[in-house]
Amino acid sequence: QFGRDFDCVGLTFSEGRLQLAGARHPLLEDNLRAGPHEPVPLGLEMDTESRVLIISGPNAGGKTVLLKTLGLLTLMAQSGIPVPAESATFPIMDRVLADIGDQQSITNQLSTFSAHVVAIKSMVEAASVGSMILLDEIGSSTEPGEGAALAIAVLEHFRQTGSLTLATTHYNRLKMYAE
Repeated sequence: QFGRDFDCVGLTFSEGRLQLAGARHPLLEDNLRAGPHEPVPLGLEMDTESRVLIISGPNAGGKTVLLKTLGLLTLMAQSGIPVPAESATFPIMDRVLADIGDQQSITNQLSTFSAHVVAIKSMVEAASVGSMILLDEIGSSTEPGEGAALAIAVLEHFRQTGSLTLATTHYNRLKMYAE
């Protein structure tokens, strides 16, 4: 029923290849159905030659929604649930690791930056060639030069590990690294 309600496609799996066309976040789509707006579908293609993608754009431009959509659809596919898209091909993932949002904690004495570092540390320790890594505003909440340098080092580590990695940023140094 879910597949029919959200115009989902059957699942295709291919080693090392991620391809989505017309993909939509089902919760966002369900929420927008009540009003005049529709979700903007996304398209994305990555393979063993392009394992790291850095996403930039204006605030409220959909970068975080893209990460959340990709993470959710990947987990749905890994669970055998059809995904809302025109077409979809997924690699088999051993885990999806994400640092999205602000996990600061006064109780645990974690600043926003420290919380990101703790999350990234656990991701670095767990990541493998079969992992998907999702990083929202990597290197943020600290001095921009230091944050960008740390972000580049982390992304380079994930690239060398072979993890499928997507990161959002506003940092020009990360955009230059991507080039």
